[in-house]
Amino acid sequence: MTKLLTIAGLGPGDQNMVTPCVQEAISSATDVVGYIPYVARIPPRDGLALHPSDNRVEIERAEFALDMAASGKRVLIVSSGDPGIFAMAAAVFEVLDKNPSRWTDVDIQILPGVTAMLAAAAKIGAPLGHDFCALNLSDNLKPWELIEKRLLLALEADFAMALYNPRSKSRPEGFEKVLTILKNKCSEDRSIVFARAISTPEERIKITTLALAKPEMADMQTIVIIGSSQTKVLSQNGKIFAYTPRHSKFDLSN
Repeated sequence: MTKLLTIAGLGPGDQNMVTPCVQEAISSATDVVGYIPYVARIPPRDGLALHPSDNRVEIERAEFALDMAASGKRVLIVSSGDPGIFAMAAAVFEVLDKNPSRWTDVDIQILPGVTAMLAAAAKIGAPLGHDFCALNLSDNLKPWELIEKRLLLALEADFAMALYNPRSKSRPEGFEKVLTILKNKCSEDRSIVFARAISTPEERIKITTLALAKPEMADMQTIVIIGSSQTKVLSQNGKIFAYTPRHSKFDLSN
């Protein structure tokens, strides 16, 4: 019998954005493992055990799920958005890489999901329509110096950027530093989008400029999208959209 561990993305929040293959995995699982608010999105049913845990125990969560899968249970690890973007898929492979002989009989299946970056971009047009990058601003797993270096290099390359985990309650100063860097390096009319709790009843979206951006506009439920120098804002039928043209002219003389 094949022993299988499935790692799936639940999308940004709207149940309609959960893919059919993920819905099928949920319906066939015996055990669901994940961060507390993500497991809470799984409807309870007979024959299903839910195993919520804190967001600071990702490695332990991965080991727990692998052990259950090795015992023959149909285990599903859930992440919000896509499991391969700043989420549990990488954590599982980190565990496997350290002890490859322990779970040799467990097969791994990754089911993609709609990540918040793409859901937010779709709501406001096509700000990621040309080259872009995604940065995680949390310094839990990497030093702030590395975050700053990558931000500066992304600005030098003139990428549009999607910023995950921008401003935590415990360390709000990080995003303040980011805004200071952006305002020092970019024109004040550079587009910036704050998309909070995308696709949920609490959704809030604000398209503005760096000149008007404030740190308190973001929290850990917010995706911040920074336009490139080519990103444009337009109005269509009373709605505001932002997009980055595919045929952009970049000045590479600097």
